[in-house]
Amino acid sequence: MNEASLVKIREIENVWIPMSDGCRIAARIWMPMIAEAEPVPAILEYIPYRKRDFMRVRDEPIHGYFAMSGYAAVRVDLRGSGDSEGVLQDEYTLQEHKDALEIIAWIAAQSWCSGAVGMMGISWGGFNALQVAALRPPALKAIITLCSTDDRYADDAHYMGGCLINENMQWGSILTLYSALPPDPHIVGERWREMWLERLDALEPFPALWMQHQWRDDYWKHGSVCEDYGAIECPVYAIGGWADGYSNAVPRLMANLTGPKKGLVGPWAHVFPHDGVPGPAIGFLQEAVRWWDQWLKGRDTGIMDEPAYRVWMQESVAPQPQYETWPGRWVAEDTWPSERIQPLCLYLNPGHLWFDEATPSELSFSSPQTTGLRGGEWCGFGAEGEMSRDQRTDDGGSLVFDSDPLNDRTEILGAPVITVELRCDKPIALLAARLCDVAPDGSALRVSYGLLNLTHRGGHETPEPLVPGQWTRVRLQLNDIAHAFPSGHRIRLSLSSSYWPIAWPSPEAAVIGVRTGQSALELPVRPPRPEDKALRQFEEPVAAPGITHKKLRQLAMRRRLETDLTTNEVVYTLHSDAGEFGGASLARLEEIDLDLGYTLLKRYRIIENDPLSAQAEFDQTTLLRRGDWSVRIECRTRLAATVQAFQFTGDLVVYEGDEIVTRRDWVMAFPRALV
Repeated sequence: MNEASLVKIREIENVWIPMSDGCRIAARIWMPMIAEAEPVPAILEYIPYRKRDFMRVRDEPIHGYFAMSGYAAVRVDLRGSGDSEGVLQDEYTLQEHKDALEIIAWIAAQSWCSGAVGMMGISWGGFNALQVAALRPPALKAIITLCSTDDRYADDAHYMGGCLINENMQWGSILTLYSALPPDPHIVGERWREMWLERLDALEPFPALWMQHQWRDDYWKHGSVCEDYGAIECPVYAIGGWADGYSNAVPRLMANLTGPKKGLVGPWAHVFPHDGVPGPAIGFLQEAVRWWDQWLKGRDTGIMDEPAYRVWMQESVAPQPQYETWPGRWVAEDTWPSERIQPLCLYLNPGHLWFDEATPSELSFSSPQTTGLRGGEWCGFGAEGEMSRDQRTDDGGSLVFDSDPLNDRTEILGAPVITVELRCDKPIALLAARLCDVAPDGSALRVSYGLLNLTHRGGHETPEPLVPGQWTRVRLQLNDIAHAFPSGHRIRLSLSSSYWPIAWPSPEAAVIGVRTGQSALELPVRPPRPEDKALRQFEEPVAAPGITHKKLRQLAMRRRLETDLTTNEVVYTLHSDAGEFGGASLARLEEIDLDLGYTLLKRYRIIENDPLSAQAEFDQTTLLRRGDWSVRIECRTRLAATVQAFQFTGDLVVYEGDEIVTRRDWVMAFPRALV
């Protein structure tokens, strides 16, 4: 610890924040001992992830550090989650935003608060930090948003390029289970069961809700700050990771926000940078305090004198299931977009990427439905086996274009883009594009990728079917990345008509024809910047002391691919005994005398030549136990599809002790809207 550890703090396990409609919102607070006599700024994190138990081990090192650094850290359960009253109905609702405005006003009015409030969070907390900043509450002076997005439709866990992604089922199923958990009787008292039953009675499966909005309608525009970047006036520090699902928002925010801003993208997955995996991790909490000191205390920390956009330039590595550290170096640009970035155009020729246009010719392909099995998880969390593997197997089902071996090292920073002239024999089809780094030994590292539902070629609000056989020109932007291609390596573009299990397949197997010669790949080439060598070094990770917890059963995570050679069905299974409580499948939180556990079994099935065979299955169990009191919840969800409709089924069984409290069963169908 640095000098921040000299500040003595106190913790308040629970405080009730009253809302104007009578609902009580639960908060946990860390603050300096002197705050009542010498008020301090406050930092709000506002999420549905249970401050009392499941996130306790994560919260204490972060919020304790902020308190040691002279801030009041306020960790709030959303309405209807954790120990807060009410019902959680959806992500980022008007009610969530209204509550946030009242919470910020309440914090600013407390005797221990100076009146200045910051807001921060990762994922959900990063989303609503941006959304609340756009509402401009007077006391909110700055935010830090991590692993979030500015566009809830185009760049979130539901749809990608107009394609339904399986993260919609995974995340929605997890949130459904989470929303069925009760408040802690030690916090809310005798009302705990009444509050719990209210939640259970109101619960609807979130994946089904989100599949009712398959196009970019007003539902998704709500909470998408890209609708009006100008609404955000307070300073914004946007942070992401290349192994995360949300890195694209950082450069967009840098390009479009008009107020003070900074952007940072490391090699990390969906984790805080001080826990950064793949490494190197950095001293994020110290960096955050520099930001807060600048904007909440009015101290010139020098943070705004440094380059605005800083990223980890990744070196080429051999493809692996996971990486402890991703080699590279920090580079920076003073502004973004940067005039230093220059496009390199490579034209698609039969089997080849070349610098000049050529006589057009047509190449056709129709990928096996199993293409994409080497793609890893849509969003990494730093877990074993989640990264994309050697791409050669997926390349076997793809249309592939390779450059000559590079004469010189080539570094890119930004979003690769392909422009393709194509035609299709079906009215609905998807196009997946992968940019790969091919080593001299033939191994192929996926550098970036993108998806496009071709019915969305003109936009996500008013998709139109393809006219079979008719040529059309489409533009597909891949995910932002910083990557160095070594000399002697080849640049590869791979195109496929399926990308399972990241994306749900189109209803029919399509044959796509590509007109080469004029179709092209554009790479954002970044020349070296000598000033990068003088960048301020990040400090080593530090944190406040955490709580005592005991692992009662060790973590077990298994990923397995199985192929039935008689049916051509391929099954991908992940079985995880894990949770947000320090890596054990069952843990005891000694401080609050509580055992808690979580297990997940997910399974994706598909037959190589049948898109309608696709199935996604999720089985979850969670446990809370204290003495004679115990709650167990089992949740099972399934998704399949016909040509016309998605078919969702699910059941939730809730136990108090050995007795069933309630059972919910869902059978739903949703018309496919050109998906």
